Amino acid sequence: MYMRSDPSMGLISKIQQHLPLSVHVSLSPQGQSLLCALLFSTLLWLSLILTLRFSLKLLLSYHRWMFETHTHMSHTTRVWGTLLRLLSSGKPLLYSYQTSLPHLPVPAIKDTLSRYLQSVRPLLSDLEYHRMTELASEFESSLGNRLQRYLKLKALWATNYVSDWWEEFIYLRSRGPIMVNSNYYGMDFLYVTPTSVQAARAGNTITALLLYRRKVNREELKPSRVPGTVIPLCAAQCERMFNTTRTPGIETDVLQHWQDSEFVGVYHKGRYFRLWVYHAGRLLTPREMEFQVQRILDDRSEPQPGEDRLGALTAGDRYDGGAGDKLPSCTWDSHNSIQTDVH
Repeated sequence: MYMRSDPSMGLISKIQQHLPLSVHVSLSPQGQSLLCALLFSTLLWLSLILTLRFSLKLLLSYHRWMFETHTHMSHTTRVWGTLLRLLSSGKPLLYSYQTSLPHLPVPAIKDTLSRYLQSVRPLLSDLEYHRMTELASEFESSLGNRLQRYLKLKALWATNYVSDWWEEFIYLRSRGPIMVNSNYYGMDFLYVTPTSVQAARAGNTITALLLYRRKVNREELKPSRVPGTVIPLCAAQCERMFNTTRTPGIETDVLQHWQDSEFVGVYHKGRYFRLWVYHAGRLLTPREMEFQVQRILDDRSEPQPGEDRLGALTAGDRYDGGAGDKLPSCTWDSHNSIQTDVH
């Protein structure tokens, strides 16, 4: 307006021509120009973001670098690495690259059947392998092609066409024990021991986990990358790292996720305690955590009826071995949650 130049090459004027009549009446020519410039800059900003994400997605779809040694890179891979560094520079948030990661490709049905036959060959006799080859060819020409089309259709909108099936049928429908097979745990083992007081170590551990959870929620963690490269890895596993539990069911379990949790569970001598970690919206200090844990250690109350045996249900299979009936075991699954075990 003041420099008498139009960086939009006439687009702002075209936007101004298509403004509603009410806007023309209510705004002055100067106000109309400012509104059109704002609309143009917003559209330009969105276009640049989408172009950047699409370009990054195309670059991340290049896989030839996996099969080249570091000392004998092709010129194509070197140019690709340079462009990838330019587009992925800056200070990205934890989930910044999620929309730019390429979708998991669907393998060709011929390749899948070939790998399957190769894997079962040592397990079958010549006659059985010949029969299996005929079944594979029959499957490919009939049902296989139809299922392949469905799979490709799903891969168009799903970033990973197999992740939801894997979670349900391999993880949630598994009837094996939760302990060892699914649960993970953390220990405060360090080469430097600042204190031998059990309550203080527990307070430090709880505080460290909650501070890490805060970084996850605020996306302050740097995205994981392939070691030695700038290639980002998927960060979907961080979304339900905390505040998530697995509710048992007869045939399949259900994952429940909460946006926030204000307490942790503490197990001590057969008793479960709820330890609050916030006060008036403020995270408790390690010293305040230690004070609460110490009160639990000093508590001499007896467990409630059956409370000290709840842990045995987590260690068993999710069915009644005698009757053979599927039963939901009353487990407290610490998968993706915080649990402090004070002995």
